[in-house]
Amino acid sequence: MLLINEIYPAICGESRFIGRTCTLVRLTGCHIRCVWCDSEHSFSGGRSLSVPDILAEVRTQGFSTVLVTGGEPLLQPGVVDLLAALLADGRAVLLETSGTLGHDKLVPLEQVPTGVHRIVDLKAPGSGIPAELIDWEGVAGLGVEDEIKIVCADRNDYEWGRHLVRTGDRIPVGTEVTFSPVEGKLLPRDLAEWILADGLDVCFQIQLHRAVWPDVDRGV
Repeated sequence: MLLINEIYPAICGESRFIGRTCTLVRLTGCHIRCVWCDSEHSFSGGRSLSVPDILAEVRTQGFSTVLVTGGEPLLQPGVVDLLAALLADGRAVLLETSGTLGHDKLVPLEQVPTGVHRIVDLKAPGSGIPAELIDWEGVAGLGVEDEIKIVCADRNDYEWGRHLVRTGDRIPVGTEVTFSPVEGKLLPRDLAEWILADGLDVCFQIQLHRAVWPDVDRGV
């Protein structure tokens, strides 16, 4: 059984799948507390569902893409069976994870089923998450079908991410890197201009769902 916070039809707001219709499956629970978290409602609550029950709800939505997120979805070991079942059902499966350590129930990134598109949110200093909690070993195992997202609250976060990209010693070759601003903390224009001024070979994005539904906090 998995503790599910919500399941709903959505537009992918981030990643290379941005703009694609999907079914969002949000798991309950998170072991870290980013200061700019926009999904605090996922920390508690929800309902216990079996993998077949979740799959049945996903099928009712009619979308071929499924985004599994949280909270931190890898906190629940049963998520591996869910991801495998979604793949077996012929769906494109996206997994959003913080890529962090710090809890004995965390499923390692390398145990995510092959075929799942892993989107790892590397925690910049402005998140309030200590750098030693980042699962650098797991990040090193990412491939060309995976993505790294660096959310920036300020110039310091940007320079932290820029250093990682330029040195290339912790980000695997071929793994796409995306920079995005924290809503209300950093102007998108400023981040975009920093990237261009530095000639940084990365992707830039804003949260599309926030632009479309700026007045809605849940279910988008």
